[in-house]
Amino acid sequence: MLSVGEILKKEREKQGIGLREVEKDIKIREKFLRAVEDNNWAFFSSKIYITGILKNYARFLKLDDMKILAFFRRDYERSEEVRFKEKVSSKYLTPETKKAVLLGFILSFFLFFGYFSYQLKLYFSPPKVELIEPTKETFRSDESIKVTGKTEKEAQITIFGNRIFQNKEGIFEYVFPLHKGKNELVVEVMGANGKKTTFRKIFFKER
Repeated sequence: MLSVGEILKKEREKQGIGLREVEKDIKIREKFLRAVEDNNWAFFSSKIYITGILKNYARFLKLDDMKILAFFRRDYERSEEVRFKEKVSSKYLTPETKKAVLLGFILSFFLFFGYFSYQLKLYFSPPKVELIEPTKETFRSDESIKVTGKTEKEAQITIFGNRIFQNKEGIFEYVFPLHKGKNELVVEVMGANGKKTTFRKIFFKER
């Protein structure tokens, strides 16, 4: 007794039709049609999907789709329970698809490795300190200037022995008094990893 897959394949070959022609007409990939003809039900993600393909395939070949579905239920019930897979079997992957999958895997590996290396570098690196304001270095009559900087939000900031707190974006402010001549601002930042950065900036007040 012929299986449903054999019935479809035999009728297709009898009509002299290739799988590519079937694929083009009913919009179902050749690999799925081949799996149907091979009675490889484990190739599909669900029984409902199989019945949909069988119905369209049978109608294309001008066969009674209800009888084809009946044959399928007969074959399906006789076989052992099919565990549908979630991913397409490599048996039905084209060489181009296999290369693409391999390339994607390799690319994902290097992206993960690069991200991991970057995070590792950040963990072992001292915190960065960026001066936002002021943008100039020389002042005339200012008694003090407001210094605005940015660093890691988890870091501890100390300026001349005073603990300075930053906001959620890591931005901190400090009023720096100026005296005539050279004024050196020293900002000490201790990162969450225990690494320390000392930031120095020279400002001048004209005499």
